[in-house]
Amino acid sequence: MPFQNYPSDPGRINVSGSVPFFQELKTKIHRTLIERVDISKLEQLRGNDLTREIGYIVESLIAEEGVPLNQQEKERLIIEIQHETFGLGPLEPLLADPDISDILVNSCSNIYVERFGKLHKTDIVFRDNAHLLQIIERIVSKVGRRIDESSPYVDARLPDGSRVNAIIPPLAIDGPALSIRRFGVEPLRIGDLLRLGALDDKMFKILEGAVKTRLNILISGGTGTGKTTLLNVLSENIPSTERIISIEDSAELHLKQEHVVRLETRPPNIEGRGEVTQRDLVRNSLRMRPDRIIIGEVRGGEALDMLQAMNTGHDGSLSTIHSNSTRDAMARLETMVLMAGMDLPQKAIREQIASAINIVVQLVRFADGTRKIVKLTEINGLEGDTIVMQDIFVFDQKGVDSDGNIVGTYRPTGVRPRFAERFKVYGFDLPAGIFER
Repeated sequence: MPFQNYPSDPGRINVSGSVPFFQELKTKIHRTLIERVDISKLEQLRGNDLTREIGYIVESLIAEEGVPLNQQEKERLIIEIQHETFGLGPLEPLLADPDISDILVNSCSNIYVERFGKLHKTDIVFRDNAHLLQIIERIVSKVGRRIDESSPYVDARLPDGSRVNAIIPPLAIDGPALSIRRFGVEPLRIGDLLRLGALDDKMFKILEGAVKTRLNILISGGTGTGKTTLLNVLSENIPSTERIISIEDSAELHLKQEHVVRLETRPPNIEGRGEVTQRDLVRNSLRMRPDRIIIGEVRGGEALDMLQAMNTGHDGSLSTIHSNSTRDAMARLETMVLMAGMDLPQKAIREQIASAINIVVQLVRFADGTRKIVKLTEINGLEGDTIVMQDIFVFDQKGVDSDGNIVGTYRPTGVRPRFAERFKVYGFDLPAGIFER
């Protein structure tokens, strides 16, 4: 094993493990470690103790191989073997970077990350597709899911709540693909959203009041616009005295209150049985004496049950929906109600929507990577067959500066919403002139 033929330049051994022999040596020592050591006992160690113990074992195995390594190479090897044994292998350095919001693995040697809304290619590589598949199986097995030829794609989550989607051959032609939508160790708070320009203080004051006065809010936006983040932020305004039931396909919400029951869907087993859908959970939640029902994302027949709950005393509910505009959100909601299999007339569905939803918040992700609330819209009932909507606040884009950043301002439309009177009844005071242009 002529490792010494490689230059000892630290750049030759980096986080990507780009030196072929380094990968081979790491694989061999890792395999030997698994064969000789009781991993279950090592797992009981934490932090520095684990690193130190792995270090002792790896150094002895390196000595057995008779391979000369400098101190930096040894430290790199110890860290990577620890990641392989207890973590997610080459992905660990990316997961440790708080600035990364998305990790996109297109193949074993083609990996991208998103930082501050922009995509960048990395020099991270997996050993081969089998290595990547091994890491995927490790992720999904921890949440009781499986991935194989009979079930070649799966949604899962990491311990920190980050959302994971994986798809493998034969559906993925070039090898397994993995997408990780990350959530920070510390979820964003309202101060962070204000600092990032996602909304202004007047808009937040209205949204804060909407939550506290138990209005039903639907957060609309495309993929990666920050719907779940905003839902988390708004949920902080729910009083701690209320009982909250959250329902999600993959648990992502970080609710701060104590009185919370978190429910998560379950896919069918290998025989195709045992599936529990969001609609099943929404129906069940109504028997759990909820004060608030939060649906992570409405995407199917559960829309009908959600609307009925909102219209029968379970006000103050929150949910998100994939849509490009507030008007499109209403159309999508109507389509989802039809997916419940009920042959309802169009007008009856729209009446349900118009009486259930009070506010729609539209989020957009701009070309510069920023995410902003572009519309805060009130629903004012039905006129004929049309749902009446009026914008309360909007974001006016003025242009783009020399650095490519979006330039614009938030402004009220001058319309005083009907829910302003509800705010008064509940004793929630708004600043004078907040709705004036």
